[in-house]
Amino acid sequence: MSKIANRDKEGILVIDFGSQYVQLIARRIRENKVHSTVVPPTISIDRIREINPYGIILSGGPSSVYDRSAPSFDPRVLELGLPILGICYGMQLLGRLAGGNILKSGKREYGRTEVKFDRRNPLFRGISPASVTWMSHRDKVDGLPDGFRAIGKSDNTKCAAFMNYKKNIYGVQFHPEVVHTVNGKKILKNFLFGICGCKRTWTMKSFIQKKIDDITDQVGSQDVILGLSGGVDSTVSAVLLHRALGKKLHCIFVNNGLLRKGEVDRVKKLFTRNIKLDLRVAESEDLFLKALKGVTDPEKKRKIIGRTFIKVFDDKARSIKNASFLAQGTLYPDVIESQTFFGGPSKTIKSHHNVGGLPKKMGLKLVEPLRDLFKDEVREVGRELGLADEMVDRQPFPGPGLAVRIVGEITRERLNMLREADWIIVDVAKRSGIYRKTWQTFGVLLPVKSVGVMGDDRTYENTIAIRSVTSVDGMTADWAKVPYHVLGEMSNKIINQVEGVNRVVFDVSSKPPSTIEWE
Repeated sequence: MSKIANRDKEGILVIDFGSQYVQLIARRIRENKVHSTVVPPTISIDRIREINPYGIILSGGPSSVYDRSAPSFDPRVLELGLPILGICYGMQLLGRLAGGNILKSGKREYGRTEVKFDRRNPLFRGISPASVTWMSHRDKVDGLPDGFRAIGKSDNTKCAAFMNYKKNIYGVQFHPEVVHTVNGKKILKNFLFGICGCKRTWTMKSFIQKKIDDITDQVGSQDVILGLSGGVDSTVSAVLLHRALGKKLHCIFVNNGLLRKGEVDRVKKLFTRNIKLDLRVAESEDLFLKALKGVTDPEKKRKIIGRTFIKVFDDKARSIKNASFLAQGTLYPDVIESQTFFGGPSKTIKSHHNVGGLPKKMGLKLVEPLRDLFKDEVREVGRELGLADEMVDRQPFPGPGLAVRIVGEITRERLNMLREADWIIVDVAKRSGIYRKTWQTFGVLLPVKSVGVMGDDRTYENTIAIRSVTSVDGMTADWAKVPYHVLGEMSNKIINQVEGVNRVVFDVSSKPPSTIEWE
């Protein structure tokens, strides 16, 4: 097996064996301005040669290397001459493929575990001789393969890390990518720069220029349609595409009547006055409200909104004659989640992805300008493109809009009630500094009425729930510890200014078991 030719190299290849931390591995690499690509273990030798990475990281995973269906990869990868780092399952797999012995540990290691390091190797250079790591495994390397030696140990195992200096192969039983591993970032930096020789070339400025060139080559003389929601992803996509295509970009904004207060005017002003691109607004509030009349089941709401969106979008798009491409704001986590560690496509597509069903129906090819980026990188691109912080730092907003923040039937009256309450919540959150510290902070209208007293009169009115969560990626979330005086201001203003509301409550549930949105 010949080694990879010495030509321009491209980042780090992360082979995913089903790790819950694989996105975190990729993000940690990119934090060091090194590009990372996550691939399934079915990747071919030829594809690895084509990518030509500086090195390879093998992720952890839920399997045991001895499971009948345990994922593996082509062992010839070990002969390519590339530096390799195996993490947890990745280490055990390296040990087995190299001829070592992997056993089920008599004592499982989960959570914080102290590891003593042999620092006479480039992976652990400059770190403490012993520090806390994060373990999550039940198997261990019991017999080292020929040419390997242990470079770390814990109370439970004599081999918490190993290396083969001649082949440039390393393995760690712990997870350096998580914050609980005290020297984790330093260990990864040692691998990237001390062992692989990576260059710090992954910046959003370089990404923008390369992506503009890619879009221009892909689209040619044809036109592109973009479904614009006004959120961070679609806005950054629009500005980036506009830089590349100019008048060949056509944006469609569907006003479904389920948007936040002032959203339609904000989008029109931003894209017609400031950015000055071709924006076509489909005013469809009545159509959506008619379709949703009497519907209370949340899944039915989502399906109705999705079908109606596709119809409205399709009708509006037919007026654009030269369009051959549809642009979507797909992000890199969507790409990673769409492939299992066995290499097959995922059967689940996010139901809130508004235009997921459009390409086949419309016969358009896809342009996905952000598919290589994580959410925080999208925000960086937005700033690099000159977008204001207020736009770039906007919190996520669900595709079905306020429909999933109104529990029960959707009516014009209930929408207006929630819009006003939500506007107050967000305004107070911004002024108090809570907005930027939380993943999402918003209001929910409940199907609950209660007795109240206003001006010595009895009232029987609606309840607003305040939902505020902290999160890194939205996959898990904890309820935000919002100061009482901030909650008090939100509640006081809502009850005094929003007609039809006499009670405000605060949601203190985490995800899981709850979800961030209520429906």
